[in-house]
Amino acid sequence: MALTPEDVVNKRFQQTKFREGYDQDEVDDFLDEIVVELRRLNQEVDDLRKRAAAAEARAGGTKGAAAAAPTTFPTADFPELAGVDSTSSNNLLQLARRLHEEHVREGIEKRDALVAEGQATAARVIAEAETNARSKVNKFDQERAMLENSINELRTFEREYRTKLRGYIEGQLKDLDGMTAEAASTR
Repeated sequence: MALTPEDVVNKRFQQTKFREGYDQDEVDDFLDEIVVELRRLNQEVDDLRKRAAAAEARAGGTKGAAAAAPTTFPTADFPELAGVDSTSSNNLLQLARRLHEEHVREGIEKRDALVAEGQATAARVIAEAETNARSKVNKFDQERAMLENSINELRTFEREYRTKLRGYIEGQLKDLDGMTAEAASTR
């Protein structure tokens, strides 16, 4: 891919959906493309300089003249290389590296912030769940105590009722026995 300065200037990255900023992988991929292209261009520049120096030497130039070759070269045959010299390509490479490092650092900071936020949310949810569970356990304990009290009251009522019923039945039997004994003695 022939990368032009316009490609770098006009490159637009997609916004991420769950956090602010650009998609880190897309930015990294684009920076990798820039690095590959810059390396290719630097190699091409070096090759052209060597060819120009060799052509000057063949044309009768001296070794000193070849060593004093300019850092820029004619770009009529290579318009995409117009204005590219080793200094600007190194600056562009340093800029790309710095941007890459900034994006990586921002990504790490955002990751750490999201992890911290997630841990805080998890701690809050756990605390709420524990509080909710404690309140329900307390409510169930109160209901159990009320039911146990009701059961004890019913057992007491049952014992008293049985005692009274037994007393009543025994009294009725005594009265019946007394009536039977009277009826037998009157005969």
